[in-house]
Amino acid sequence: MSYSPHTDADRRQMLDTIGVETVEDLFADIPAAVRASDWSVPPPLTELEVRAELARIASHNRIPEVSFLGAGVYRHLIPAVVGEVIGRPEFATAYTPYQPEVSQGTLQSIYEFQSLICELTGMEVATASHYDGATATAEAALMACRLTRRDRVAVSAAVNPDYRRVLETYCSGPGIEVVEVPVNLEPGGTGTTDPADLAALGEVACVVAAQPNYYGQLEPMRELADATHELGAQFVAIVEPTSLAVLEAPGAYGADIVASEGQPLGIPVSFGGPYVGLMAARMASVRQMPGRLVGATRDAAGRKGYVLTLQAREQHIRREKAASNICTNQALMALAATAYLTSVGPEGLREVAELSMAQARHLVAALESSDVAQRRFGGVYLNEVAVSVPDAARRHAALVDQGIVAGRLLEHDDPRLTDTLLLATTELTTDDDIRRLVHALEATR
Repeated sequence: MSYSPHTDADRRQMLDTIGVETVEDLFADIPAAVRASDWSVPPPLTELEVRAELARIASHNRIPEVSFLGAGVYRHLIPAVVGEVIGRPEFATAYTPYQPEVSQGTLQSIYEFQSLICELTGMEVATASHYDGATATAEAALMACRLTRRDRVAVSAAVNPDYRRVLETYCSGPGIEVVEVPVNLEPGGTGTTDPADLAALGEVACVVAAQPNYYGQLEPMRELADATHELGAQFVAIVEPTSLAVLEAPGAYGADIVASEGQPLGIPVSFGGPYVGLMAARMASVRQMPGRLVGATRDAAGRKGYVLTLQAREQHIRREKAASNICTNQALMALAATAYLTSVGPEGLREVAELSMAQARHLVAALESSDVAQRRFGGVYLNEVAVSVPDAARRHAALVDQGIVAGRLLEHDDPRLTDTLLLATTELTTDDDIRRLVHALEATR
């Protein structure tokens, strides 16, 4: 800025009032390594020069020809209607729906989103969305702590490690302890959470488990829910939404709170966002749910209308009574999920899940018959599978140079999983993709 209204005397007075010597002292809690440092700004460019420079930078991007990467984010076919709907200006430019009289379209879309999530999960009430699956999981755990008045959270080691890190960050502020439930990661093991291990947890607010879990394995969710309830705790199920077209709904096996990443529902991978977090729960817990809830009503003339029903946020109620300080409902991404689910319908979603599952079995059969990889774990998997590959890190890097992303190297998440790849398939995975992966692995022995 070329002008600042504050004089040196003004700044001195403010610093003295706060009780620090310099402005730099205000940033003492931020590690020096992550603070913004002085940078050299180049001279201004013309529009033509800027376009040329951006094109030069973009030319360094390497778009893979074949990808088996999943690990919580999945490529799916997005019907053209999804982009058409969310691109409409009345939705794309809409702000939060504080005034129902001018926000009926946005409120109706959120209401329909909540209804679809309840139908998908088998739960009774859903929130108007969160930032992503990780934050929805963390909010679900904090909600469980409020419901049980306990301050310990147990999470399966088979939950996505990124989700676990976010959970620990959320719990660090209020001083909530996070304990980990072990998972059998030995070759040929189950790769799942043992319900018998929950008995030793003691008093916890909740147990958090994923279905399918991070390694693609199907967990014994009903048994985990029963063991959790024996502890007097809430069972938090993290689900992959597409899988619910073929797997039992969380509401049926006893989940108290459901969290999910909604990205597979019509949202592109897009370098990691924006995404949308889903959360659903039992009606008895509704007053402890974070975020917003939209309800349907009738006006004085008997016409159907929509309105924000519960808003347990610090913007609306006293901070000490607030369930969360979430300041967005990701409405545009929630609308994308709504458009996707309504366009594919129940049968279409089931077809997506079944095709993804079938290609995973085709992939495993091709890998094992060529003797280039073997399944790491026993048990049942859906559309993602961990496989043991000798010298995996070198071969993974070699395949990247050929335009093939051979999933995720699991040694990045756990050193016990050296030489293990996590491979995902969807309805977009072709037979030719599988042949290319197998041939490339054979060539890099």
